Amino acid sequence: MLVKYIYKFNLDEKNLMTKVAIIGAGPCGLSMLRSFEQAEKKGEKIPQIVCFEKQENWGGLWNYSWRTGSDQYGDPIPNSMYRYLWSNGPKECLEFADYSFDEHFGKPIPSFPPREVLYDYILGRVKKGNLKDKVKFNNTVINVSYSGNNFEITSHDKKNDKFSRDVFDYVIVSTGHFSVPFIPEYPGMKSFPGRILHSHDFRDAEEFRGKNVIVLGSSYSAEDVALQCHKYGAKSVTIGYRHNPMGFKWPNGVKEVFHLDKLVGNKAIFKDGHEQEADAIILCSGYLHHFPFLSEDLKLKTRNRLYPPKLYKGVVWQNNQKLLYLGMQDQFHTFNMFDCQAWFARDVVMGKIKIPNKSEIEKDINKWVSIEEKLENPDQMIDFQTEYTKDLHDLSDYPKIDFELIRKHFKEWEHHKVENIMTYRNKSFSSPVTGSVAPIHHTSWETAMDDSLKTFLNQGKK
Repeated sequence: MLVKYIYKFNLDEKNLMTKVAIIGAGPCGLSMLRSFEQAEKKGEKIPQIVCFEKQENWGGLWNYSWRTGSDQYGDPIPNSMYRYLWSNGPKECLEFADYSFDEHFGKPIPSFPPREVLYDYILGRVKKGNLKDKVKFNNTVINVSYSGNNFEITSHDKKNDKFSRDVFDYVIVSTGHFSVPFIPEYPGMKSFPGRILHSHDFRDAEEFRGKNVIVLGSSYSAEDVALQCHKYGAKSVTIGYRHNPMGFKWPNGVKEVFHLDKLVGNKAIFKDGHEQEADAIILCSGYLHHFPFLSEDLKLKTRNRLYPPKLYKGVVWQNNQKLLYLGMQDQFHTFNMFDCQAWFARDVVMGKIKIPNKSEIEKDINKWVSIEEKLENPDQMIDFQTEYTKDLHDLSDYPKIDFELIRKHFKEWEHHKVENIMTYRNKSFSSPVTGSVAPIHHTSWETAMDDSLKTFLNQGKK
């Protein structure tokens, strides 16, 4: 008993002297802050924490900004959020185990909320404590390097135009990977007379009312931007895919064709021979894992995939175990997976989880990567990420949540989309935390033009 007490005392003393930098206060950074807060509430001594956030508020991607390009300080805008965005997956699948939707809103709410509702929920969990005191807003991390046994971080206080240097024992990269767009070039773009933009800069589907829109891509952003443009009155929407079509039963006015070949004047010519007059081209061509602030030896280099290599348990940087990454995977699971990663990362930092030797790390990473490389369809991908998240969940004291129900919900959701891409958001799911069943929203998604929190929550409206 005495040995156990001495070990805990030494661990507490070590943690009090440990300094941790969290880069980014979006969903992943907030999960990290929450994990330390919960440990402290249990009487544990937590490290000194500084969270750097380049925006003026927390919430990351869920902050809506009218701005595109650069902010008022010349920093690239990280936001890819647009007006009228509704969740494209059941909210139940991203529910926090320690903070249910029922607790936040005081009642069950429909399964596919708009952005403002989800933003309110995300912030509701972190607003109650003093976590904001740990965040340096309007602070951009310029450089992170590792020397000896520490990281040196250079940051820029944009508001006061001051640069600072500080030393940390651990760095947790929580910047996400949906803020730096990949922008391809096609022949004829330079002379195209219409509008060309990446979905990163898409803000309002109303802009394209009455216009012929070309959407290039075949993933979630292409799917949703195409539907948004159709919903808000685009004359036509033509989706150009490169490899495989999404293959949904699109409504009249929306079609999928094979791979843009070139633009000739205002005409888009596709490789399957299809031609379409175009007023606007929206590039839904994905994003880059981009970490210009990290030195080369610390930098994750990967495409968007379910298990990026060199990350033990998808979190700990293989070449330097004091560097941790959150949320770097392609995602079915989101907020509760970020939580499981954060709780795991916290326990690594606080010495409660011991990292195995190099060969065991390599073996574990290779196991997951080899499974991932054999995945063939969405059901298998859902199974893979569910198993990954359950594996992480078992390693910490993150509260109980029904991942088997979440797995089931994801597969039902995928099948609902195949049945009817216009109506899947009208379905209802049950909570993996409370078990409550979501009510059906008072207005079908296709005709719900008001995406405000007030209107969404007013379930008495018919």
